[in-house]
Amino acid sequence: MIILGCDHGGFKLKEQIKTFLTKEGESIVDVGAFKFDKEDDFSKFVLLMRSAFSKDNSSKIIAVCHSGIGMSIGLNKYKGIRCALGVNEEEIKLAREHNDINAIAFGEKDMSIRKAKKIIRAFLETESFGGKYKRRMDEIELKN
Repeated sequence: MIILGCDHGGFKLKEQIKTFLTKEGESIVDVGAFKFDKEDDFSKFVLLMRSAFSKDNSSKIIAVCHSGIGMSIGLNKYKGIRCALGVNEEEIKLAREHNDINAIAFGEKDMSIRKAKKIIRAFLETESFGGKYKRRMDEIELKN
């Protein structure tokens, strides 16, 4: 399952990603935003994504805001979520292999849907190496 969320700064891209994932046959839980509201706060949607994740921690998360940074910071404060900023395919592939990320955050301001699709494919198709990489991630896991 993929948990999808955004604030106003990522609304357009989130909707495009949702269409793409639906066509790909992915199971999606969309926590909003469901309409453009320039007054909404990213923190509300971080909490909704974290709540959905707590019900199924095998899920992956895709979050979108203006820069991707606020979503990434907020998601990384929750035990079990390891979020990286979705900048390019190579970095996301490495983050999956070495850091076992289960969430990506996009910044709509610098991301086209074409590029996002490539990054999402890398995110969904790349497996974690485990082993010494898992041990390293376990050592720094939040204990809350």
